[in-house]
Amino acid sequence: MTISWPDLVTSAAADGVSVLAKGADQDWSRDAGDLDWTCRQTLDHMALGVVGYAGLLIAQPADRYIALFASLDDQAPIPACLEGIRISATILASAVREAVPEVRAWHPYGHSDGPGFAAMGTLEILVHSRDIALTLGIDWTPPDDLCAPVVERLFPDAPTGHDPARTLLWCTGRAALPGLGRRKEWQWYGDVR
Repeated sequence: MTISWPDLVTSAAADGVSVLAKGADQDWSRDAGDLDWTCRQTLDHMALGVVGYAGLLIAQPADRYIALFASLDDQAPIPACLEGIRISATILASAVREAVPEVRAWHPYGHSDGPGFAAMGTLEILVHSRDIALTLGIDWTPPDDLCAPVVERLFPDAPTGHDPARTLLWCTGRAALPGLGRRKEWQWYGDVR
C-alpha cells in the first residue's frame, strides 16, 4: 500500500484536534504530560514546528533553519488555536504534495525530503496531542495506522513486534515497552534512506 504523506499529516491533525477539543474548557496552563511546557505552549510548539517543516521544504536550505516562525495568538481561545493546528497541517501537506522527490532540506536530525518532513509533522501532532490529552484527563492513544509509517520512516532501529502507537511512544521517550525501559534521550533519523 502506498502511503499518502500529505493525507497522513492532515489525518493526524484531524484526530488530534478532535481529541483535544474535548478538553478545550479545561486549564491549559498546566504542564503537558511530562514536558516542561504548558498545554497551551505545547499547542503553539506543534503549530510552529509543523509550519516550520513546510517552510524548510519550500526554502530548501542546506545548512540552517528558516527565519519564518508561525505561532498561535496567545490571546485566542483554545478552539481557535486548535483550528490553527489543522491549518498548519494543511500547509505542510500542501508543501509535501508540491515537493518533487529530489527536494532536500536541512533539519538538525538530517537532511530530509517531503515524506520525511510529513513524518516529522505527524509525529509532532500525534505525540504532543497525547501529551496534552494526558494532562486534560483524556484517555487517547494515537491511531496505529498513523503511527506505523512514522516509526518506519523516522526510527529505522525501532524494536519490532509491538503496536505501532506503543512503539512510537517508546521511540519518543514517553512509554516503556516489554523488556525495554522508557528512553531518557531520543532523536529521530531524518536523512532520506
